[in-house]
Amino acid sequence: MRANVSPIRPQALRSAMAAAAMTAALSLGGCFGINSDVTGSIAASAPPSSSAGLRDYTATWSERYKKTPGDKVTALNYVKGLRAMTQYSQAAAVMEAIAIKYPYDQEVLATYGKTLADAGRFKEAADVLGRAHTPENPNWSVLSAQGSVADQLGDHAQAQAYYSAALKIKPADPHVLSNLGLSYALDNQLPKAEMTMRQASQSPEADMRVRQNFALVLALDGKFDEAEQVAERDLSPSDAAASVASIRGMIAQSNTWRPIQQKAGTANGLVKAKLAQTDAAR
Repeated sequence: MRANVSPIRPQALRSAMAAAAMTAALSLGGCFGINSDVTGSIAASAPPSSSAGLRDYTATWSERYKKTPGDKVTALNYVKGLRAMTQYSQAAAVMEAIAIKYPYDQEVLATYGKTLADAGRFKEAADVLGRAHTPENPNWSVLSAQGSVADQLGDHAQAQAYYSAALKIKPADPHVLSNLGLSYALDNQLPKAEMTMRQASQSPEADMRVRQNFALVLALDGKFDEAEQVAERDLSPSDAAASVASIRGMIAQSNTWRPIQQKAGTANGLVKAKLAQTDAAR
């Protein structure tokens, strides 16, 4: 069934994204979607997906960090755990300290910028991410993160340019496409948002976050039945229905629909609620 919809405001969209993300997280029994932010890093340790395992992982790296606070690998792994546990302010503080020691290390700057974005410090994040790579040697992950930050700052045209640049390096990456689709949604381009999100969700590399963002865009377009079908790929029928109902309720609370029907984001609400950035911003 497709409902008649009218425009929504960006804050309503972020609330809808947060509701969808919360329903999904609870339905997965406390599992966490971890962004592989430090692509190719020697700090390749990945946080566990279970809540208990994640707590142990973070506690272990916390102890190591206390002993060697200036060690880059230790700091990056500790921050991975903190970010996965949504302890964004603490993660930003750790990265600020390590960035002072490694002011020109692009891996450190990339993680620092993404952590600032997690903490909602978007203008600072934009500055740091801009120094995390160069035009001669661009990093697709950083470009995607810059897109998420630009979306959060309301510059959707610039955000879409960043995502397009990232896709030239990492073609058809479902997470970048997901961020781009959410950006189109925030930019009142709902048909393009749906087309882009559909492409992202069909990728073999698409995960639950991508599919839930797609369900969100479908719901914003009033396609509630299809949104539930997409959500059911990862959630039980009752939880999928509850997730879509939450989005529908948030939409109903807004008298103006169309502006918000656009940003299922990565970077971050889901864009940041995890906008993923979203993660997401990777």
